[in-house]
Amino acid sequence: MLFKTNLIYSMRFIVIIWLMVTLVNACNDKASSKKIELTQQEVNRGMEDVNRQMTLEEDAVIEGYAERRGWNMIKTGTGVRYEIYKSGPDGPLAKEGQVAELNYKVSLIDGTVVYSSDKVGSRSFLIGQDNVESGLHEAVTYMKVGDHARVILPSHRAHGLSGDNQKIPPRSTVIYDLHLLALK
Repeated sequence: MLFKTNLIYSMRFIVIIWLMVTLVNACNDKASSKKIELTQQEVNRGMEDVNRQMTLEEDAVIEGYAERRGWNMIKTGTGVRYEIYKSGPDGPLAKEGQVAELNYKVSLIDGTVVYSSDKVGSRSFLIGQDNVESGLHEAVTYMKVGDHARVILPSHRAHGLSGDNQKIPPRSTVIYDLHLLALK
């Protein structure tokens, strides 16, 4: 399923680029031998449009995924979605500069579990500074110690265009199941 989704994104990207090239060639004046050259700004604008469209399509896939599971998720301004499905004791929310210790399960949108603390133990990172997904930094700040949360990171807030070069393919939506064990 994930391969098929990534293939669809890739094919759409190729089709859009092909259409742009075809349009430029079709607009070429046959009577004159002048060539139309795209400026870097026009190329950048076209790529921004393609990225915007791909982001909208990924957003729709994420929305459908959460709806099918009956998850009542909150969507942040960056596209991260989270749901605290089990609250811990009252306490302060995690904040940048603290070390968060988590149990976790990381899955792809097709359900494939790629990483889990069940196999390697809990994970700790410095919120806002360590080298983990930017969406994970953000998501943890909505949690307090003891909370259990579901988090969906769109590809641009997870591993982006390159994946993690191990188990997460390029342009992958990533789903976390988190339990915040401690803040230091």
